[in-house]
Amino acid sequence: MKNLHEAGLSRAIRATGRVWIFGAALMAAGVAHAAPVQIQVWHTLTDANKAEFEKLVKQYNKEQSEVEVQLRDFANPQALQQATVAAVAAKKAPNLVQLEDNHSPEVVAEYKSIKPLYELLAKYPIKDATWFLPSTTSFTRDSRGRLLAFPYMAEIPMMFYNISMYKKAGLDPNQPARTWQDLQGELLKLRDAADVECPYASSDQVEVHLENLAPINNQLYTSNGNGVEAIKGKPVPSSLEFDTLYMRHVSLMATWKQSLLFTQHTNDDKPDEAFAKGQCGVLTASSSALGRLLASKGLNFGIAPLPYYAQVTKTPGKPFVSGAALWAMEGHPAPQDKATVEFLAWLSKPVVAAEWHQNTGYLPLTEAAFRASEVSFYNRIPGAQAVVASMRAQPAVTARGFRVNNYDRIQAVLSRQLDDALDGKTPPVAALTSAISQARVIAQQR
Repeated sequence: MKNLHEAGLSRAIRATGRVWIFGAALMAAGVAHAAPVQIQVWHTLTDANKAEFEKLVKQYNKEQSEVEVQLRDFANPQALQQATVAAVAAKKAPNLVQLEDNHSPEVVAEYKSIKPLYELLAKYPIKDATWFLPSTTSFTRDSRGRLLAFPYMAEIPMMFYNISMYKKAGLDPNQPARTWQDLQGELLKLRDAADVECPYASSDQVEVHLENLAPINNQLYTSNGNGVEAIKGKPVPSSLEFDTLYMRHVSLMATWKQSLLFTQHTNDDKPDEAFAKGQCGVLTASSSALGRLLASKGLNFGIAPLPYYAQVTKTPGKPFVSGAALWAMEGHPAPQDKATVEFLAWLSKPVVAAEWHQNTGYLPLTEAAFRASEVSFYNRIPGAQAVVASMRAQPAVTARGFRVNNYDRIQAVLSRQLDDALDGKTPPVAALTSAISQARVIAQQR
């Protein structure tokens, strides 16, 4: 009986062992093949910048198995906004959504569907991240300096010039014009000596010819200190103020248009394509145009700051930092919030962030990303390093950014009035006066 009992016990132990081993194997297999945490990122990037973002996300998904980023692109910000509103109502909001700068970030952060980034970072910090633009990313910070969104698409306006055309016109490509008056002389040579049919084109015309006309010439763009100063935690309301500087500048641009020096201007990025194809000598546009220009074979170009008026200021100022950012959305479980920050932390890594900056023209996310780009990138494009490096300095009061209620609607009005002035439909002074009047009414609306 004892032997039988021991034999039965032995069989039971062996059977139990097999069950335990089998169960452990199943558990191990389950752990090995655990589904990654999925997060959705919605964006409106296009062309080369879209391709670069998709490439980086694919790389991230391949490098690790804990998080899977799913991208969805939209044709324009309006389509993305409509889809986001519908998704929030259905409780299926994305984890990150790209929103353009509306110059009222506190208003965006007040929406219940938005989760301010500083709240996420308090729970899941991004370690060792020294931001490149701690003082000038006002388009993603509140009045207390807290980061409301991830400034992934931070950009500034700048001047691009075709080096081959400059040489053909007898101009020094190492010394592009720094003032609007000197630029006129260069455009005349491009038109007459080099026979360039498109001497000058401008994308983002409101940003270049109205908004940044102020900080570049060390002036305020709106009243009440650009509306950045806060009282009881909220920005002071501000309104546009166009003085003689604006009248002079728009009048000059209208004259250039009549003289065939200034041939293309829109508030989108269409003129970028003409410059990328080697059709224009000079382009003023957002730094994010760089991605498209770098993708153009045979295009040899340099970069310079936006021109200024020597009669207004002896030393030119810095432009506003604007662009778009990735905003986190509320209503997701903790694992998804953690995964969201892990993805943002990966985007902030020096090598990854440097690649994004170099291939798109968006400003570096961190100091480490800027340093990682110095040797390998800036030597390829004359003037690029000086323009980007200048943004590291503490900005003057005039360049910290500006706040205006309902500015997205106001900007559309400014663009229409600018078109009418440059096309000769409305005298420049009348166009700007009308723009101010309409802007004030819109800014007062809720």
